[in-house]
Amino acid sequence: MARYFLELAYKGTNYHGFQIQDNAPTIQLEIEKALETLFKTRFDLTGSSRTDAGVHALQNYFHFNTDLPITNRHVYNLNAILPADIAVKSIKAVADDAHCRFDAVARSYEYYIYQDKNPFLKDRGWFYPYELDFALLQQAAILLKNHTDFTSFAKRNTQVFTHNCTIYVSEWSIAATQQYIYQVQANRFLRGMVRGLVGTMLKVGRGQLSLNDFEKIILAKDCTKADFSTPPQGLFLAKVIYP
Repeated sequence: MARYFLELAYKGTNYHGFQIQDNAPTIQLEIEKALETLFKTRFDLTGSSRTDAGVHALQNYFHFNTDLPITNRHVYNLNAILPADIAVKSIKAVADDAHCRFDAVARSYEYYIYQDKNPFLKDRGWFYPYELDFALLQQAAILLKNHTDFTSFAKRNTQVFTHNCTIYVSEWSIAATQQYIYQVQANRFLRGMVRGLVGTMLKVGRGQLSLNDFEKIILAKDCTKADFSTPPQGLFLAKVIYP
């Protein structure tokens, strides 16, 4: 059997996350249904990066094995079947042992905040009408690169062998639309990590925490110290990076 990587993008508003669940709409369920409709056979999909309910992706991947001939025209056919909020971007043949999850060397996320009420951004960002000190936000983001243990930013009951992550990029920017955008790239991420980082850094930006307080939260290795109240709609999986 040949192995293929299926690249997709989606708006997560109407879905209970990426991975298939019982009695709930998910991205994987819609892709599986579309593949079965097109090829008249079931596919076993392996996902690259799980995203929570309401979280979006500019790029994510599944891989699958099949003896069926796959061509570029099947991208068009699948998109004709899929709902408007999910798009297949490419399907590519890869090595038989390629793995879309374990072969990824890094992932990038973006979190969007907007400060002027905008009905066109309500499901693609967090309306956050509070004064923020951009310089403090940036300093907090840079501070993260000095650390590798992010236990404080992993939600409870996270089944992982280590809480260590290497952050390559961590920075805030301001878009022309008066949006604050947090960009972070790391070799791996913990469950709830990006939303925990954003929520806690915003407290620094509002003057509710000092930079010293923020570093103490990192060092505490205690998830009760971080702020995970950040809503999902502002979060985008931006890129999955392979060698």
